[in-house]
Amino acid sequence: MRRLLRRLAADTNYLLLGLPLAVAGFSVVTVGLSAGFGMLVVVLGLPVLATTALAARGLGDIERVRIARVLGTEPVRPRYPQAPPGAGWLRRTVTPLMAGQPWLDVLHGFVVFPVAIFTFCVSVTWWAMAVCGLLYPLYGWILSNIPGNHGLPELLGFGSGYAVDSAFYLLVGVIFAITLVPVVRGLAVLQASVGKALLTGVAELQERIEGLTEGRNAAVHAEADALRRLERDIHDGPQQRLVHLAMELSRAQRELQRDATAAHETIGQAITATRETLDELRALSRGIAPPILADRGLAPALAALASRCTVPVELDVQVAERFPALVENTVYFLTAEALTNVAKHSRATSCSVTLTRIGDSLLLTIGDDGVGGAHVAKGHGLAGLADRVRVVEGELTVNSPAGGPTLIVAEVPCG
Repeated sequence: MRRLLRRLAADTNYLLLGLPLAVAGFSVVTVGLSAGFGMLVVVLGLPVLATTALAARGLGDIERVRIARVLGTEPVRPRYPQAPPGAGWLRRTVTPLMAGQPWLDVLHGFVVFPVAIFTFCVSVTWWAMAVCGLLYPLYGWILSNIPGNHGLPELLGFGSGYAVDSAFYLLVGVIFAITLVPVVRGLAVLQASVGKALLTGVAELQERIEGLTEGRNAAVHAEADALRRLERDIHDGPQQRLVHLAMELSRAQRELQRDATAAHETIGQAITATRETLDELRALSRGIAPPILADRGLAPALAALASRCTVPVELDVQVAERFPALVENTVYFLTAEALTNVAKHSRATSCSVTLTRIGDSLLLTIGDDGVGGAHVAKGHGLAGLADRVRVVEGELTVNSPAGGPTLIVAEVPCG
Protein backbone atom coordinates (compact mmCIF):
# COMPACT_ATOMS: atom_id res chain seq x y z
CA MET A 1 0.00 0.00 0.00
CA ARG A 2 2.81 2.36 0.86
CA ARG A 3 4.51 1.62 -2.45
CA LEU A 4 1.24 2.31 -4.28
CA LEU A 5 0.86 5.66 -2.55
CA ARG A 6 4.45 6.60 -3.37
CA ARG A 7 3.82 5.72 -7.01
CA LEU A 8 0.65 7.83 -7.02
CA ALA A 9 2.48 10.79 -5.47
CA ALA A 10 5.34 10.51 -7.98
CA ASP A 11 3.00 10.28 -10.98
CA THR A 12 0.91 13.21 -9.72
CA ASN A 13 4.04 15.29 -9.21
CA TYR A 14 5.18 14.41 -12.73
CA LEU A 15 1.87 15.53 -14.25
CA LEU A 16 1.51 18.72 -12.20
CA LEU A 17 5.07 19.84 -12.89
CA GLY A 18 4.80 18.75 -16.50
CA LEU A 19 2.44 21.58 -17.49
CA PRO A 20 4.67 24.53 -16.46
CA LEU A 21 7.65 22.80 -18.07
CA ALA A 22 5.62 22.23 -21.24
CA VAL A 23 4.52 25.87 -21.26
CA ALA A 24 8.16 26.96 -20.90
CA GLY A 25 9.28 24.63 -23.67
CA PHE A 26 6.48 25.64 -26.01
CA SER A 27 7.22 29.33 -25.42
CA VAL A 28 10.95 28.90 -26.00
CA VAL A 29 10.66 26.95 -29.25
CA THR A 30 7.83 29.09 -30.63
CA VAL A 31 9.57 32.40 -29.99
CA GLY A 32 12.99 31.03 -30.92
CA LEU A 33 11.96 29.49 -34.22
CA SER A 34 9.88 32.49 -35.22
CA ALA A 35 12.70 34.90 -34.49
CA GLY A 36 15.40 32.63 -35.87
CA PHE A 37 13.80 31.92 -39.23
CA GLY A 38 12.66 35.52 -39.47
CA MET A 39 16.21 36.82 -39.09
CA LEU A 40 17.98 34.30 -41.31
CA VAL A 41 18.29 36.90 -44.04
CA VAL A 42 20.55 39.00 -41.79
CA VAL A 43 22.55 35.98 -40.49
CA LEU A 44 21.46 36.68 -36.92
CA GLY A 45 18.92 33.90 -37.32
CA LEU A 46 21.58 31.18 -36.99
CA PRO A 47 22.65 32.10 -33.44
CA VAL A 48 19.00 32.44 -32.42
CA LEU A 49 18.17 28.99 -33.83
CA ALA A 50 21.25 27.49 -32.19
CA THR A 51 20.31 29.03 -28.85
CA THR A 52 16.78 27.70 -29.23
CA ALA A 53 18.13 24.21 -29.90
CA LEU A 54 20.40 24.40 -26.85
CA ALA A 55 17.51 25.60 -24.67
CA ALA A 56 15.33 22.75 -25.97
CA ARG A 57 18.19 20.35 -25.19
CA GLY A 58 18.36 21.59 -21.60
CA LEU A 59 14.62 21.21 -21.13
CA GLY A 60 14.89 17.81 -22.81
CA ASP A 61 17.57 16.72 -20.31
CA ILE A 62 15.24 17.62 -17.45
CA GLU A 63 12.42 15.68 -19.07
CA ARG A 64 14.64 12.63 -19.69
CA VAL A 65 15.36 12.36 -15.97
CA ARG A 66 11.65 12.73 -15.17
CA ILE A 67 10.68 10.15 -17.80
CA ALA A 68 13.18 7.63 -16.42
CA ARG A 69 11.66 7.96 -12.95
CA VAL A 70 8.14 7.43 -14.26
CA LEU A 71 8.99 4.45 -16.47
CA GLY A 72 11.51 2.95 -14.05
CA THR A 73 14.43 3.01 -16.48
CA GLU A 74 17.88 4.55 -16.59
CA PRO A 75 18.06 8.04 -18.14
CA VAL A 76 19.26 7.80 -21.73
CA ARG A 77 20.86 10.86 -23.29
CA PRO A 78 21.61 10.92 -27.02
CA ARG A 79 25.00 11.97 -28.32
CA TYR A 80 24.87 15.49 -29.68
CA PRO A 81 27.24 16.79 -32.41
CA GLN A 82 30.31 18.60 -31.13
CA ALA A 83 32.31 21.19 -33.03
CA PRO A 84 35.94 20.12 -33.62
CA PRO A 85 38.64 21.93 -31.62
CA GLY A 86 39.68 25.19 -33.23
CA ALA A 87 36.50 25.50 -35.29
CA GLY A 88 35.37 28.97 -36.32
CA TRP A 89 32.35 30.77 -34.88
CA LEU A 90 30.14 29.80 -37.81
CA ARG A 91 30.93 26.10 -37.40
CA ARG A 92 30.36 26.29 -33.64
CA THR A 93 27.08 28.10 -34.24
CA VAL A 94 25.61 25.65 -36.74
CA THR A 95 26.90 22.46 -35.06
CA PRO A 96 23.92 22.22 -32.63
CA LEU A 97 21.64 22.21 -35.68
CA MET A 98 23.48 19.55 -37.72
CA ALA A 99 21.83 16.41 -36.36
CA GLY A 100 18.36 14.99 -35.99
CA GLN A 101 18.13 14.89 -32.18
CA PRO A 102 18.27 18.71 -31.66
CA TRP A 103 15.29 19.10 -33.94
CA LEU A 104 13.48 16.28 -32.13
CA ASP A 105 14.06 18.22 -28.90
CA VAL A 106 12.45 21.24 -30.53
CA LEU A 107 9.58 19.10 -31.84
CA HIS A 108 9.04 17.76 -28.32
CA GLY A 109 8.44 21.33 -27.16
CA PHE A 110 5.51 21.56 -29.59
CA VAL A 111 4.07 18.06 -29.18
CA VAL A 112 4.18 17.77 -25.40
CA PHE A 113 2.30 21.05 -24.86
CA PRO A 114 -1.22 19.82 -25.76
CA VAL A 115 -0.49 16.44 -24.18
CA ALA A 116 0.53 18.12 -20.90
CA ILE A 117 -2.61 20.28 -20.92
CA PHE A 118 -4.79 17.19 -21.35
CA THR A 119 -3.04 15.09 -18.69
CA PHE A 120 -2.92 18.02 -16.24
CA CYS A 121 -6.62 18.80 -16.57
CA VAL A 122 -7.73 15.17 -16.32
CA SER A 123 -5.51 14.42 -13.30
CA VAL A 124 -6.60 17.56 -11.43
CA THR A 125 -10.26 16.81 -12.20
CA TRP A 126 -9.90 13.22 -10.97
CA TRP A 127 -8.22 14.32 -7.76
CA ALA A 128 -10.86 17.02 -7.18
CA MET A 129 -13.78 14.64 -7.74
CA ALA A 130 -12.26 12.04 -5.43
CA VAL A 131 -11.47 14.46 -2.59
CA CYS A 132 -14.65 16.57 -2.84
CA GLY A 133 -16.90 13.54 -3.20
CA LEU A 134 -15.43 11.78 -0.17
CA LEU A 135 -15.58 14.96 1.95
CA TYR A 136 -19.02 16.10 0.80
CA PRO A 137 -20.88 14.76 3.88
CA LEU A 138 -18.45 16.63 6.11
CA TYR A 139 -19.31 20.01 4.58
CA GLY A 140 -22.93 19.99 5.69
CA TRP A 141 -22.12 18.74 9.16
CA ILE A 142 -19.56 21.49 9.72
CA LEU A 143 -21.82 24.20 8.33
CA SER A 144 -24.82 22.99 10.33
CA ASN A 145 -22.87 23.22 13.57
CA ILE A 146 -21.53 26.74 13.08
CA PRO A 147 -23.51 29.12 15.37
CA GLY A 148 -25.45 31.78 13.48
CA ASN A 149 -25.29 29.91 10.11
CA HIS A 150 -28.66 28.15 10.33
CA GLY A 151 -29.73 29.23 6.85
CA LEU A 152 -26.33 28.73 5.18
CA PRO A 153 -26.58 24.94 4.69
CA GLU A 154 -29.89 25.32 2.81
CA LEU A 155 -28.38 28.12 0.76
CA LEU A 156 -25.39 25.91 -0.25
CA GLY A 157 -27.60 22.90 -1.07
CA PHE A 158 -27.41 21.03 2.22
CA GLY A 159 -31.18 21.13 2.76
CA SER A 160 -33.80 18.48 3.27
CA GLY A 161 -32.25 16.29 0.58
CA TYR A 162 -28.84 16.47 2.21
CA ALA A 163 -28.74 12.77 3.10
CA VAL A 164 -29.53 11.67 -0.43
CA ASP A 165 -27.04 14.14 -1.89
CA SER A 166 -24.38 13.01 0.57
CA ALA A 167 -24.83 9.37 -0.39
CA PHE A 168 -24.68 10.19 -4.10
CA TYR A 169 -21.58 12.36 -3.91
CA LEU A 170 -19.92 9.94 -1.50
CA LEU A 171 -20.45 7.15 -4.06
CA VAL A 172 -19.00 9.37 -6.80
CA GLY A 173 -16.01 10.13 -4.59
CA VAL A 174 -15.43 6.45 -3.89
CA ILE A 175 -15.52 5.61 -7.61
CA PHE A 176 -13.04 8.35 -8.47
CA ALA A 177 -10.81 7.41 -5.53
CA ILE A 178 -10.73 3.76 -6.57
CA THR A 179 -9.83 4.65 -10.15
CA LEU A 180 -7.42 7.44 -9.19
CA VAL A 181 -4.27 5.30 -9.18
CA PRO A 182 -4.73 3.62 -12.60
CA VAL A 183 -5.96 6.84 -14.23
CA VAL A 184 -3.07 8.96 -12.95
CA ARG A 185 -0.62 6.19 -13.78
CA GLY A 186 -2.00 5.90 -17.32
CA LEU A 187 -1.76 9.67 -17.86
CA ALA A 188 1.83 9.73 -16.59
CA VAL A 189 2.84 6.82 -18.81
CA LEU A 190 1.13 8.46 -21.80
CA GLN A 191 3.02 11.72 -21.40
CA ALA A 192 6.29 9.96 -20.58
CA SER A 193 5.95 7.68 -23.62
CA VAL A 194 5.50 10.67 -25.92
CA GLY A 195 8.62 12.24 -24.45
CA LYS A 196 10.59 9.01 -24.63
CA ALA A 197 9.80 8.53 -28.31
CA LEU A 198 11.11 12.00 -29.17
CA LEU A 199 13.88 12.49 -26.61
CA THR A 200 15.48 9.04 -26.32
CA GLY A 201 14.31 7.10 -29.40
CA VAL A 202 17.38 8.03 -31.45
CA ALA A 203 19.74 7.19 -28.57
CA GLU A 204 18.18 3.76 -28.07
CA LEU A 205 18.37 3.12 -31.81
CA GLN A 206 22.03 4.12 -31.78
CA GLU A 207 22.73 1.71 -28.91
CA ARG A 208 20.84 -1.02 -30.75
CA ILE A 209 22.88 -0.48 -33.91
CA GLU A 210 26.14 -0.41 -31.95
CA GLY A 211 25.17 -3.62 -30.18
CA LEU A 212 24.42 -5.35 -33.47
CA THR A 213 27.69 -4.06 -34.92
CA GLU A 214 29.64 -5.36 -31.92
CA GLY A 215 27.85 -8.70 -32.22
CA ARG A 216 28.68 -8.96 -35.91
CA ASN A 217 32.31 -8.05 -35.29
CA ALA A 218 32.46 -10.56 -32.44
CA ALA A 219 31.07 -13.25 -34.73
CA VAL A 220 33.61 -12.43 -37.43
CA HIS A 221 36.50 -12.48 -34.96
CA ALA A 222 35.28 -15.69 -33.32
CA GLU A 223 34.95 -17.51 -36.64
CA ALA A 224 38.29 -16.16 -37.87
CA ASP A 225 40.05 -17.27 -34.68
CA ALA A 226 38.39 -20.69 -34.90
CA LEU A 227 39.47 -21.14 -38.53
CA ARG A 228 43.05 -20.07 -37.79
CA ARG A 229 43.21 -22.41 -34.79
CA LEU A 230 41.76 -25.29 -36.80
CA GLU A 231 44.19 -24.65 -39.66
CA ARG A 232 47.14 -24.53 -37.28
CA ASP A 233 46.06 -27.66 -35.43
CA ILE A 234 45.57 -29.60 -38.65
CA HIS A 235 48.94 -28.46 -39.98
CA ASP A 236 50.79 -29.28 -36.76
CA GLY A 237 48.97 -32.52 -35.99
CA PRO A 238 47.10 -34.72 -38.51
CA GLN A 239 48.94 -33.38 -41.54
CA GLN A 240 52.35 -34.23 -40.11
CA ARG A 241 51.07 -37.62 -38.97
CA LEU A 242 49.70 -38.38 -42.44
CA VAL A 243 53.04 -37.45 -44.05
CA HIS A 244 54.83 -39.73 -41.62
CA LEU A 245 52.24 -42.48 -42.28
CA ALA A 246 52.84 -42.25 -46.04
CA MET A 247 56.59 -42.59 -45.49
CA GLU A 248 56.08 -45.61 -43.21
CA LEU A 249 53.85 -47.36 -45.74
CA SER A 250 56.40 -46.73 -48.52
CA ARG A 251 59.11 -48.23 -46.33
CA ALA A 252 56.89 -51.25 -45.58
CA GLN A 253 56.27 -51.73 -49.30
CA ARG A 254 60.03 -51.86 -49.96
CA GLU A 255 60.68 -54.20 -47.04
CA LEU A 256 58.05 -56.73 -48.18
CA GLN A 257 60.40 -58.09 -50.85
CA ARG A 258 63.44 -58.61 -48.60
CA ASP A 259 62.26 -58.75 -44.96
CA ALA A 260 58.61 -59.66 -44.30
CA THR A 261 59.08 -59.50 -40.51
CA ALA A 262 60.35 -55.90 -40.65
CA ALA A 263 57.54 -55.01 -43.06
CA HIS A 264 54.98 -56.52 -40.68
CA GLU A 265 56.39 -54.41 -37.82
CA THR A 266 56.32 -51.26 -39.95
CA ILE A 267 52.70 -51.88 -40.97
CA GLY A 268 51.78 -52.31 -37.28
CA GLN A 269 53.35 -48.95 -36.49
CA ALA A 270 51.43 -47.40 -39.41
CA ILE A 271 48.15 -48.80 -38.07
CA THR A 272 48.87 -47.30 -34.65
CA ALA A 273 49.69 -43.95 -36.25
CA THR A 274 46.41 -44.13 -38.22
CA ARG A 275 44.40 -44.62 -35.06
CA GLU A 276 46.16 -41.73 -33.36
CA THR A 277 45.46 -39.54 -36.36
CA LEU A 278 41.79 -40.50 -36.33
CA ASP A 279 41.59 -39.66 -32.63
CA GLU A 280 43.14 -36.28 -33.23
CA LEU A 281 40.79 -35.57 -36.14
CA ARG A 282 37.82 -36.44 -33.96
CA ALA A 283 39.05 -33.99 -31.34
CA LEU A 284 39.44 -31.27 -33.95
CA SER A 285 36.01 -31.98 -35.40
CA ARG A 286 34.41 -30.92 -32.13
CA GLY A 287 34.78 -27.34 -33.39
CA ILE A 288 32.59 -28.17 -36.38
CA ALA A 289 28.86 -28.76 -36.10
CA PRO A 290 28.38 -32.56 -36.28
CA PRO A 291 25.83 -34.22 -38.58
CA ILE A 292 23.90 -35.50 -35.54
CA LEU A 293 23.06 -31.90 -34.62
CA ALA A 294 21.66 -31.10 -38.05
CA ASP A 295 19.85 -34.43 -38.39
CA ARG A 296 18.44 -35.06 -34.90
CA GLY A 297 18.65 -31.84 -32.91
CA LEU A 298 20.11 -30.65 -29.65
CA ALA A 299 19.21 -33.50 -27.30
CA PRO A 300 21.16 -36.25 -29.16
CA ALA A 301 24.02 -33.88 -29.97
CA LEU A 302 24.44 -32.81 -26.35
CA ALA A 303 24.20 -36.45 -25.28
CA ALA A 304 27.09 -37.26 -27.62
CA LEU A 305 29.14 -34.43 -26.10
CA ALA A 306 28.39 -35.66 -22.59
CA SER A 307 29.39 -39.22 -23.43
CA ARG A 308 32.79 -38.10 -24.73
CA CYS A 309 33.63 -35.93 -21.72
CA THR A 310 36.19 -37.48 -19.38
CA VAL A 311 34.29 -36.06 -16.37
CA PRO A 312 30.95 -37.76 -15.57
CA VAL A 313 28.15 -35.53 -16.89
CA GLU A 314 24.57 -35.45 -15.64
CA LEU A 315 22.55 -34.31 -18.66
CA ASP A 316 19.01 -32.92 -18.45
CA VAL A 317 17.60 -31.67 -21.78
CA GLN A 318 13.98 -30.55 -21.38
CA VAL A 319 13.39 -29.47 -24.99
CA ALA A 320 12.53 -31.68 -27.92
CA GLU A 321 11.58 -29.20 -30.66
CA ARG A 322 13.96 -27.94 -33.33
CA PHE A 323 15.31 -24.40 -33.41
CA PRO A 324 17.05 -22.23 -36.03
CA ALA A 325 20.49 -23.52 -37.01
CA LEU A 326 22.26 -20.51 -35.49
CA VAL A 327 20.57 -21.10 -32.14
CA GLU A 328 21.33 -24.83 -32.09
CA ASN A 329 24.95 -24.28 -33.15
CA THR A 330 25.40 -21.66 -30.42
CA VAL A 331 24.06 -23.96 -27.69
CA TYR A 332 26.10 -26.90 -29.00
CA PHE A 333 29.41 -25.02 -29.16
CA LEU A 334 28.80 -23.38 -25.77
CA THR A 335 28.36 -26.83 -24.26
CA ALA A 336 31.33 -28.30 -26.15
CA GLU A 337 33.68 -25.49 -25.10
CA ALA A 338 32.49 -25.56 -21.50
CA LEU A 339 32.89 -29.35 -21.21
CA THR A 340 36.34 -29.12 -22.76
CA ASN A 341 37.35 -26.63 -20.09
CA VAL A 342 35.85 -28.80 -17.38
CA ALA A 343 37.90 -31.76 -18.58
CA LYS A 344 41.15 -29.80 -18.97
CA HIS A 345 41.21 -27.31 -16.14
CA SER A 346 38.52 -27.81 -13.50
CA ARG A 347 39.77 -30.99 -11.77
CA ALA A 348 36.08 -31.71 -11.20
CA THR A 349 34.63 -35.08 -10.29
CA SER A 350 31.16 -34.38 -11.67
CA CYS A 351 29.45 -32.00 -14.03
CA SER A 352 25.83 -31.13 -14.87
CA VAL A 353 24.31 -29.76 -18.09
CA THR A 354 20.71 -28.53 -18.13
CA LEU A 355 18.82 -27.10 -21.10
CA THR A 356 15.33 -25.66 -20.66
CA ARG A 357 13.09 -23.27 -22.51
CA ILE A 358 11.68 -20.24 -20.70
CA GLY A 359 9.42 -18.14 -22.89
CA ASP A 360 11.32 -17.17 -26.03
CA SER A 361 14.75 -18.13 -24.69
CA LEU A 362 16.77 -21.28 -24.15
CA LEU A 363 18.46 -21.42 -20.74
CA LEU A 364 21.68 -23.46 -20.74
CA THR A 365 23.20 -24.16 -17.33
CA ILE A 366 26.57 -25.90 -16.93
CA GLY A 367 28.03 -26.54 -13.49
CA ASP A 368 30.90 -28.50 -11.99
CA ASP A 369 32.42 -29.14 -8.56
CA GLY A 370 35.93 -28.24 -9.61
CA VAL A 371 38.48 -25.72 -8.35
CA GLY A 372 36.79 -22.67 -9.94
CA GLY A 373 38.62 -19.59 -11.18
CA ALA A 374 37.07 -19.64 -14.66
CA HIS A 375 36.13 -16.38 -16.37
CA VAL A 376 35.66 -14.99 -19.87
CA ALA A 377 38.69 -12.69 -19.96
CA LYS A 378 40.94 -12.81 -22.99
CA GLY A 379 43.49 -15.56 -22.82
CA HIS A 380 41.23 -17.95 -20.92
CA GLY A 381 39.35 -20.96 -22.15
CA LEU A 382 35.93 -19.32 -22.01
CA ALA A 383 36.95 -16.20 -23.92
CA GLY A 384 35.06 -17.17 -27.06
CA LEU A 385 31.80 -18.03 -25.30
CA ALA A 386 30.75 -14.42 -24.70
CA ASP A 387 31.33 -13.62 -28.38
CA ARG A 388 29.20 -16.56 -29.49
CA VAL A 389 26.36 -15.54 -27.17
CA ARG A 390 26.59 -11.90 -28.25
CA VAL A 391 26.09 -12.93 -31.87
CA VAL A 392 22.56 -14.16 -31.08
CA GLU A 393 21.89 -11.22 -28.69
CA GLY A 394 21.97 -13.51 -25.67
CA GLU A 395 23.49 -13.17 -22.20
CA LEU A 396 26.27 -15.15 -20.55
CA THR A 397 27.00 -15.29 -16.84
CA VAL A 398 29.99 -17.07 -15.29
CA ASN A 399 30.13 -17.57 -11.55
CA SER A 400 33.35 -19.34 -10.62
CA PRO A 401 34.95 -18.24 -7.35
CA ALA A 402 38.36 -19.56 -6.39
CA GLY A 403 37.90 -22.98 -4.88
CA GLY A 404 34.72 -23.62 -6.87
CA PRO A 405 32.15 -24.56 -7.76
CA THR A 406 31.66 -23.14 -11.27
CA LEU A 407 28.31 -22.24 -12.76
CA ILE A 408 27.88 -21.02 -16.35
CA VAL A 409 24.45 -19.73 -17.39
CA ALA A 410 23.68 -18.76 -20.97
CA GLU A 411 20.37 -17.32 -22.14
CA VAL A 412 19.95 -17.72 -25.90
CA PRO A 413 16.91 -16.16 -27.64
CA CYS A 414 15.07 -18.75 -29.74
CA GLY A 415 11.73 -17.06 -30.54
